[in-house]
Amino acid sequence: MYESEHTRFMRELFAKKPELAAEQQRGRAIWWDRPAQSPEDRRRAAEAQVRQKAYPYQV
Repeated sequence: MYESEHTRFMRELFAKKPELAAEQQRGRAIWWDRPAQSPEDRRRAAEAQVRQKAYPYQV
């Protein structure tokens, strides 16, 4: 079965550094996994948004 160089590299890397998977998950949690916002937080965020003009260059 064909295995690309990149796939082989990743398999070897994870074999050498098993803690890398946990580090990946921690990194993902920092940037992507956000706790659910309360209705109050969502309301404040919606109120804080500035309405954009239909044509951005309109003065």
